Amino acid sequence: MIQLCLGAIYAWSAFTNKLTAQGYAKWQTQVIFSVGLLTFAVVMALIAGRWQKKVGPKKVAIAGGLVLGLGYIVAGLSGYNFWGILIGVGILGGAGIGLGYVCPIAALVKWFPDKKGLITGLAVAGFGFGALIWIKLTGGFKFGPLDLTPGWEGLYGMGWTISHVFMLYGILFAALVIIGAMFMVDPPEGWLPKGWTPPQAHEAANSGGINLTEKQMAQTSQFWILFLTFTAGGMAGLMVIGIIRLFGVDSLTANGIEAVSAATIAGTAMGLFYALLNGFGRIAWGAISDKTGRKNAIILMSAAQGVMMIIFYFIGGNETGLYIGAAIIGFNFGGNFALFPAATADYFGNKNVGTNYPWVFMAYGVGGLVGPILGGYMGDQQLWKWAFIPCGIACLVAAGLSTMLKPIDHAKLQAAS
Repeated sequence: MIQLCLGAIYAWSAFTNKLTAQGYAKWQTQVIFSVGLLTFAVVMALIAGRWQKKVGPKKVAIAGGLVLGLGYIVAGLSGYNFWGILIGVGILGGAGIGLGYVCPIAALVKWFPDKKGLITGLAVAGFGFGALIWIKLTGGFKFGPLDLTPGWEGLYGMGWTISHVFMLYGILFAALVIIGAMFMVDPPEGWLPKGWTPPQAHEAANSGGINLTEKQMAQTSQFWILFLTFTAGGMAGLMVIGIIRLFGVDSLTANGIEAVSAATIAGTAMGLFYALLNGFGRIAWGAISDKTGRKNAIILMSAAQGVMMIIFYFIGGNETGLYIGAAIIGFNFGGNFALFPAATADYFGNKNVGTNYPWVFMAYGVGGLVGPILGGYMGDQQLWKWAFIPCGIACLVAAGLSTMLKPIDHAKLQAAS
């Protein structure tokens, strides 16, 4: 429930066309999105991780719900004012998400240390699925020829403005996150799943048995490899989220599809194919990594994303190509949010994942700052190719870099300390 609401940031494409129709440049819509992503990552790293360790996940998640809800209400009261929406959605909204996001992850890794990949995937799947709900509420639950709400054109079809939608979402987000927060509690000290034995000392170097501090973690090559790889994956996936409706409409209309149909197709690509597979990708990649190992899963996911980002530019002007590309990119992008928290727990310890993962997650903020703004700028110049190809190359380089991941040398680390 918490993650469904926090995933509202991925529903940003539901607002971009409305804003450009009011005179916003494409890059302006992406600045709001990027600021939200960066604020999300910074607040999680600097505030949420340490705060939840001191007071527990419940209080921090409640604070996140209140700040997120307030942000969307502020945006709603701002009309179409750029600075009002930037402060409301970008800064306050991003801060609320940053406060709430780490709480389920930190709690659940402690409850399920034997299934870290799967449980983190399940925990954050709602973040991806949330985009499906919040996007489709604005335009109706239409999926290509399938219309699950015949005769209802969504909130926009009822005459609601962006301001009205922001206000409604703010109230819903605050209420639902607070309800979900009531269930966020840590297990008792020393608690272990029934029948599970913690890894022995000689096995602990790559299975969560070594608990590094933030400072110790930053001294390892593993941290920087994970950080750079996550940056590339975040840059690619977040750029597509931010500009898929804009790119889809431009590409489809250039191939002779009328604007109204192009907008519906692009909305379905994001609201169904990307959002749905983004959620499933979190669960699937998490479960896969529990079998193959985190390193192999990260390499495969990054390589597949790099290839697809380059191909996507060339197939995005076709309805089927847009759907397939959105689905695969969403699936791979979702995997980041299962693999990297689980890898953080593996390499740097289960106990401190709530404080360590926010620093790995800062890579998401960096990628979110670069990717969407790059996409928005290149879109304004009608140079979409130079948005997708650099992101694809970055993911391929990241896949190669990830082959260098290896277990922490505990003895060497202790000697250095």
